[in-house]
Amino acid sequence: MKNNRPIGVFDSGVGGLSVLKELKRLLPNENFIFLADQLYVPYGEKTAKELVKLTSKITDYFIKHHGIKAMVVACNTATCSAIGELRKKYSLPIVGTVPAIKVAAEKTISKTVAVISTPSTSKSAVLKKLIKNYCGGFKIFNIGCKNLEDVVEHGELNSNEVNKLLLKYLQKVKNSKADCLVLGCTHYPFLKFAIKKIIKKPIKLIDGGRAIARQTGSLLANHFLENNEKKAGETLYFTTGNPVKFSKVASKLLRKNIQAKKAVI
Repeated sequence: MKNNRPIGVFDSGVGGLSVLKELKRLLPNENFIFLADQLYVPYGEKTAKELVKLTSKITDYFIKHHGIKAMVVACNTATCSAIGELRKKYSLPIVGTVPAIKVAAEKTISKTVAVISTPSTSKSAVLKKLIKNYCGGFKIFNIGCKNLEDVVEHGELNSNEVNKLLLKYLQKVKNSKADCLVLGCTHYPFLKFAIKKIIKKPIKLIDGGRAIARQTGSLLANHFLENNEKKAGETLYFTTGNPVKFSKVASKLLRKNIQAKKAVI
C-alpha cells in the first residue's frame, strides 16, 4: 500500500537537522517536512507550559497544511516537557528525542558518564529518571549548557565563542574518567569535531539520531504507514524565522543547497 503522506519533523532551530539526516538515511523513500521554530529559539530556556503551547501549534500546522502521517519531535527539551501532552491530544504516531543515557550505560567501561544538554533538559524529570534507571551507581556529570545551542543556530561550529563555551562546560569531563559523553541536544552533534579537540582524550560521543530513525521506522511499520513507492522521498524545509538565514546555516550544516520557506503558525 502506498502512503506517501509526509512525516513532520521539528525543532526550535537547526539542531533537528542532525535527526533529519539520520531519518533520511534510514528511510530514503519517505517524504519529510522539516520545521525550525526559530521565532522562539532557544527552547532550552522556556517553561513546560510554554513548550506545550508552542509544540501544539506546530502539530496543528503540520496536520492542517501538510497532512502528515507521523511526527518526530527532534528536540530533547520539547520532548522532555511536552510529548506527554501531545500524545494525549493527537492520535498520530509521535516519536520523541531523549538523551541517549541507556546507550551510554551499555558502552561505558569506566562507569563514568557525562551528559551535556540545554539548561531545561538538564533539570528535567525525564533526564533524572533516565539516569536513575540506567546509570545507578555510576559517576554522572549532568551539565546544562547555556548559549551552546545558540552558537550552532548561527552556524558557528569552530569559532572562538564555541571553543570558549566548550572549555567552560567540558572542563570537569576533560579531567575525569568519563569515557562516554551524551550529546543531549540535537544541536550538539554538529559540534563533534570541536568537542573532540577540546577533550583531547578518547571518549565516545553519543547522540540519539540513529535510534530515533529506527524507532520512527518501527512505528510506521506497526501502523501500516510505510511509503512503498520505489523513488527517493522529498524534503521541504520551513522556518518561523528568517528563511534566508536558515537556508544559509542549514546548507552549511548539511553540506548541500537548502532553500527554506517561511511558515506562519
